[in-house]
Amino acid sequence: MRRPFTQVDVFTSVPYRGNPLAVVLDGKGLTTEEMQRFACWTNLSETTFVLPPENPAADYRVRIFTTTSELPFAGHPTLGTCHAWLAAGGTPKAAGSPEAGSPEAGSPEAGEIVQECGVGLVRVRRTEDGLAFSAPPLIRSGPVEEAFAAHVAALLRVDRSEIVDIEWADNGPGWVAVLLRDADAVLAVEPGLVDCFIGVAGPHPEGAPYAFEMRAFCPFDGGTVEDPVTGSLNASVAQWLLRTGRASAPYVAAQGTRLGRSGRVHITTGDDGGVWVGGSTVTCVTGQVEL
Repeated sequence: MRRPFTQVDVFTSVPYRGNPLAVVLDGKGLTTEEMQRFACWTNLSETTFVLPPENPAADYRVRIFTTTSELPFAGHPTLGTCHAWLAAGGTPKAAGSPEAGSPEAGSPEAGEIVQECGVGLVRVRRTEDGLAFSAPPLIRSGPVEEAFAAHVAALLRVDRSEIVDIEWADNGPGWVAVLLRDADAVLAVEPGLVDCFIGVAGPHPEGAPYAFEMRAFCPFDGGTVEDPVTGSLNASVAQWLLRTGRASAPYVAAQGTRLGRSGRVHITTGDDGGVWVGGSTVTCVTGQVEL
């Protein structure tokens, strides 16, 4: 059966400089095995399948797959799937005038899109920079044990004294967040074989166009993979940096520099103090796929 398909580039306004995502816009009738097989074949970090919502509050449901497993949530697939859904003619149930009244706490404002996924409902809104999702709450936060901090330093091949701070910043994948002294230190990291999900951040000089440089290292298939631009990591690290006063919103983080990408992640906060993670998305491929 032929199904509408698109491939988009997320967290960039320039094609092929962000993080790619494959989107099957009609996943109805596909088994988990069929979805996983196709995600393995695309060989991208994530592939998503759009389905009718099961929760009446949602506009659509999405299933997110890496090449080896399904994820309950991921940042760049959320923005990329929403972009593809809107481009294909999707209309949010909350469409209407933003002046229609104040929504209840946590409910979608007029024009917002509500995505249903493994972690539940995720709000997405249009911004002047593209789209932004409401960062899910952390499921694990706070300091790590010193023995584990030393282990992470060894994985990154940096001296323990070079780590300014380290905390759990996990919103699903298991992120541990590491703060280094500056962006140059982040770009200089040459990790070994990692056995956990590590996000590394470092501030750019005051007055630079980007507040932080980010890198994400993930264990995969017996090796270490660096993700080009990572929405979930930026969401969790932003909550940490804002809470500790090391950052103020809005700010823009750069990611993917060492990989020849130019990912740009926009961090803002809402009236309720919640963190929003956004950026541009561009369509690179459209057509049909036989599934």
